[in-house]
Amino acid sequence: MKKRTKWYLLACALSFAGGFYTGQSAFAGEANAAAFHASYTEQKCLADNIYWEARNQSTKGMIGVAFVTRNRVNDTRFPHSYCEVIKQGPERPSWKDKNIMVPLRHRCQFSWYCDGKSDNIPTIDLDIYEFARTIAFKIYNGHLTDFTVGATHYHADYVTPAWAKSKTKTITIDEHIFYRWERPNENRLQVQ
Repeated sequence: MKKRTKWYLLACALSFAGGFYTGQSAFAGEANAAAFHASYTEQKCLADNIYWEARNQSTKGMIGVAFVTRNRVNDTRFPHSYCEVIKQGPERPSWKDKNIMVPLRHRCQFSWYCDGKSDNIPTIDLDIYEFARTIAFKIYNGHLTDFTVGATHYHADYVTPAWAKSKTKTITIDEHIFYRWERPNENRLQVQ
């Protein structure tokens, strides 16, 4: 084993051990996606969500979807990592292997994750996906300001989900209407 590789492995081991001591991962950049979630994996989940939910939207629309995901990660009513937020929903055993759980079709928080379609990025869209990865990096590392006013939900403007009545509308971007799920006894101005 080369000397450089040994030092790299030692540094990784020390960083990992330090995470146990401090309770925060040295690999997570900003540990707002929890201490034991790999930064790369979290950013990939976020980029996938941006791409599949908003690839046909403007830059602001794509960033808005990313902020909804981030706001859910930072809200204790949702799971504490990007991947867990995106994959949140009921599951069932796979018909191929009962030991593998799969999401129930059309029952996820983000529809692309359980629509039954392939999640492979088409070659023609690789540039859009790279842009989604850039947005994911900036959101994950806290480089952008939330213009959705804390939105935790959104829907396309051609549907009217039942939950919309119980949320506070914050902004409309392209074909998406964004909402915030208020906490009890929290009074905020409604932003149109």
